[in-house]
Amino acid sequence: MNMGAVPLHYSLRNLWVRRVTTVLTAGGMALVVFVFATSLMLDAGLKRTLVATGEPDNVIVSRKGSTTEVQSAVERSQAAVVVALPEVAVIGEPLASREIVMLISLAKKQNGKISNAMIRGMEQNGVILRRKVSLIEGRMFRPGSNEIVVGRSVRAQFAGVELGESLFFGGRQWHVVGVMDGARSGFDSEIWGDVDSLMQSFRRNAYSSIVVRLTDPQSYDALVDRLNNDPRITLAAKREADYYAEQSAGLSRFIQILGLTLAGIFSIGAIIGATITMQAAVATRTAEIGTLRALGFQRQSILLAFLAEAVGLALLGAVVGLVLASTMQWVEFSTTNFQSFSELAFGFELSPGIALASFAFAVAMGVAGGMVPAIRAARIGIVEALRCN
Repeated sequence: MNMGAVPLHYSLRNLWVRRVTTVLTAGGMALVVFVFATSLMLDAGLKRTLVATGEPDNVIVSRKGSTTEVQSAVERSQAAVVVALPEVAVIGEPLASREIVMLISLAKKQNGKISNAMIRGMEQNGVILRRKVSLIEGRMFRPGSNEIVVGRSVRAQFAGVELGESLFFGGRQWHVVGVMDGARSGFDSEIWGDVDSLMQSFRRNAYSSIVVRLTDPQSYDALVDRLNNDPRITLAAKREADYYAEQSAGLSRFIQILGLTLAGIFSIGAIIGATITMQAAVATRTAEIGTLRALGFQRQSILLAFLAEAVGLALLGAVVGLVLASTMQWVEFSTTNFQSFSELAFGFELSPGIALASFAFAVAMGVAGGMVPAIRAARIGIVEALRCN
């Protein structure tokens, strides 16, 4: 008699019968899936935060070769040329903002340690160019004043930046008149003020960048060609979304390497645990395996049945691990951006792709942990098994 595969409910029933070891082994796998998923979620959250900072029809113009606005310098004469280009949208006046970006040191609320915060000086059009930013308290800074507006994450992380408080930097006292919400973009981690006031305070003669809105998103190539062909200009233009996406490269690589390394180390322990559990299952069910073989089930069917148990353990762990990981979406993480050397706050982002990758990772662990015991079970002969009864 040549029978087909062992019924799936057979494998599931055995997981229930050994529910204590099932829970312990699945718990170990859940921990690994949690680490794996949260590392991917953190990387996705970082990229979402920085990519969301850019607008599709905005362009950042900065010095050629500079990787961040902090490193860039744009002369006033060159800035005037850029603002007057025909590709720049005009509503009464050019939709452009000459800006300066600097780092200031602030004390963190939690431990009092000093960290860098990014401050952006901008023209009034700079506020208009950022559609996603909205005021949640107070008002926007006034031109020519010593007033600043802080991002939501800046207020949450740093001391002395509440509405109505004052900060001292650049030889002046700056008054917090508003709190803004950047819709989970990088602007949540910035402080805004008037560009002329900040340049005078820090004795700067050049801007960091110019942000312009295009007349049409399709006119980007024409703007790039015009800048490249103008001998007066040593500037480069990038779409705002692409520019901020590049800012995530270094930190994203670090998160990926660290997260996947930890997940890899933990997965070894989870695989060993699954192997021990399945080896014990084979040892205690030798007679049962012999009965299945006597009934006509082939070695391949026995192997697949035990692999199904191991994969079932892994999938159970994946479900628990993903449920735990999903709760991290309400947590905000803060660290130093390797590109700008300023504090950047971002959250965990769970997506269908991350969920599928986590399930695939769990199945791989289940197969790796269950393969050796499954092969051992499949090799048990009928006579040998029945003698153990």
